Amino acid sequence: MKILTCPAHLQHLEGILRKSLPFSLPVFGAVLNINRGNPGNFEVLVDKWPEFGAVLARPSGQVASGDMGNSRRRVTRCPGTCQVCSEHPWVPPAGFVGPWGHWRALGLDLGVLGAGLGYRAHWKQEFGPAPGVRVGSLSPSHVDLLNDTWPYGRNARSRRYLAEILRRFPQVCLQDSSGQPVAWVLTDHFGTGTHSYTLPEQRRRGHMQVALTVAAQRAHARGFPTFG
Repeated sequence: MKILTCPAHLQHLEGILRKSLPFSLPVFGAVLNINRGNPGNFEVLVDKWPEFGAVLARPSGQVASGDMGNSRRRVTRCPGTCQVCSEHPWVPPAGFVGPWGHWRALGLDLGVLGAGLGYRAHWKQEFGPAPGVRVGSLSPSHVDLLNDTWPYGRNARSRRYLAEILRRFPQVCLQDSSGQPVAWVLTDHFGTGTHSYTLPEQRRRGHMQVALTVAAQRAHARGFPTFG
């Protein structure tokens, strides 16, 4: 396969994948991140260019092996069309938050901009932090808290992964009056929400609603579409 390195080619690929949403979601977020500074040090490969039939996103320099986990994703296209092949569509795993947000649960109104060319979310104006809570950010010192509260965490590998995405990608954290985290949303290499959590004693107060809304607004401002 051919690695795309030309900025113009990568921008062109982004446009094609955007027109092919939602089937292109497995790789679209990675391409968006690459075209916006490539914080995850990823690369995109195609079987040929410009009339490609398959797209693969993976960490730069990664070779094929049986231990890829979720660090690489691919989509294929039907020949002669600009749509990703839907014969075997990618099915989001349980809890998947596409770029960006659990919009149905939050009352977000999803609008389509012209026959699948892009997406826009309209956030309710009354969304805002509860009294005594403010929007902040997580720091490296919170990695152990993240690892202990992640369903796939509590091991050295998950800790390294969470430390990496915390360092590289946007995140939102709600803090109490003392600056301690009460709820947060992390994003990953593919522009998706990967660890959203509210401390048990802080639940049923609308914190996650606010955190996801702020994260979706910021992602949309960077050109990321909003999906649920």
